[in-house]
Amino acid sequence: MRTLLLLSLLLVSTPFFAQSDDEKQIRAIYDQALTNGKAYDWLNHLSNQIGGRLSGSVQAQQAVDYTKGQLDSLGLDKVWLQPVMVPKWVRGTPEFAYIETKPGLTTNVPICALGGSVATPDRGIKANIVEVKGIEDLKKLGREKIEGKIVFYNRPMDATKISTFASYSGCVDQRYSGAAEAGKYGAAGVIVRSMTLRLDDYPHTGSMSYGDTPVSERVPAAAISTKGAELLSTTLTLNPDIKFYFKQNCKQFEDVESYNVIGEITGSTYPNEVMVVGGHLDSWDLGDGSHDDGAGCVQSMDVLRLLKETGYRPKRTLRVILFMNEENGLRGGNKYAEVAQQKNEKHIFALESDSGGFTPRGFSFDCSEENLKQVQSWKSLFEPYLIHMFVKGYSGADIGPLKSEDLVLAGLRPDSQRYFDHHHAENDTFEHVNKRELELGAATMASLVYLIDKYGTITSARIKG
Repeated sequence: MRTLLLLSLLLVSTPFFAQSDDEKQIRAIYDQALTNGKAYDWLNHLSNQIGGRLSGSVQAQQAVDYTKGQLDSLGLDKVWLQPVMVPKWVRGTPEFAYIETKPGLTTNVPICALGGSVATPDRGIKANIVEVKGIEDLKKLGREKIEGKIVFYNRPMDATKISTFASYSGCVDQRYSGAAEAGKYGAAGVIVRSMTLRLDDYPHTGSMSYGDTPVSERVPAAAISTKGAELLSTTLTLNPDIKFYFKQNCKQFEDVESYNVIGEITGSTYPNEVMVVGGHLDSWDLGDGSHDDGAGCVQSMDVLRLLKETGYRPKRTLRVILFMNEENGLRGGNKYAEVAQQKNEKHIFALESDSGGFTPRGFSFDCSEENLKQVQSWKSLFEPYLIHMFVKGYSGADIGPLKSEDLVLAGLRPDSQRYFDHHHAENDTFEHVNKRELELGAATMASLVYLIDKYGTITSARIKG
């Protein structure tokens, strides 16, 4: 017992190992985020005082004004608005739908128009239903079995995939292109099963495209909740002659001017090397866009604040960008990349947070194998914070247009299991964001930015050499 006591005293009085400067800086970042984080308060205002921020809306402009003001208050070297023309689509009055099993016998089901859809006729559409599991089924059925009917896309997300983003990508084509393809066979309209693994009554909206279909030939498209989809499919199996009715009065207007919101800390040593961190400020209009992507915006804002508060001055120019119009056009991301190219700016790193404000698990990187090995060498610095995933993969939609051979693109990867419970739905609201998880995400992002700034990338180091 005495030996154990002496050993304990020795361990306490004599440092077992000296913390590296990197460990100390990262610890300081996490401590600051978890005790004095600002992301949650910023998100509270965006969500509860402004709400859903669909491109071209009054709320989107309010979000631009608010976030610019908050960035101004941080004492950055520069804050500005970058003009960008964005689409303006308006949902209109709430949509309405029902299943009719026989004349006068109906059951209401929850639907919502897909973003960019045309309206139904004033009196709505009522027609027989043809159920398919995907776009490929349309060709098998042919015009004879589709014309004049409502096509019901009912392929669910694959529950066997651990990454719910892989499940999403496996069936989102029916939402995005389903109306354009069904219209080619004379369909009267399209109903799409919501992109979520949860069985609930929330329909999930999202972007869609008619491609080059003339306006006069476009058919209305709506999402139906997963419970509604199950009911519709079962009822259709029992009675193939049922009818479906839906009404929506959404409208597409001319493009309007909006803005990317940008804040910058100018690099102290390599000001011409630019690092970017960001999320998209716009959201869909059904909830308040807390997870998609208010969380990513406020985390990105807090990255710059965390570095300032811990006394770290970036050697390279660090920008936070709150992109406009990711949801239904990607105009903000494309505009930023266009202007950067015109100015011949040298971007070495870009990090995006657009996967919700849940517990961070790590990052995925779109970069060369050399740069991937470099960032993987820092993995042990993150393990005390339970960050373990440093893999090659997708980064983010808004930073994607910046892609080049020399650039390192990265995406924050939180735990994905609950993300699609809320994605593009009415329940994407502030109360579903956990304060500590949100702050951990901001600290994780700031730590990676710190390391990239301190050591550069393999490509930037080679150029200097």
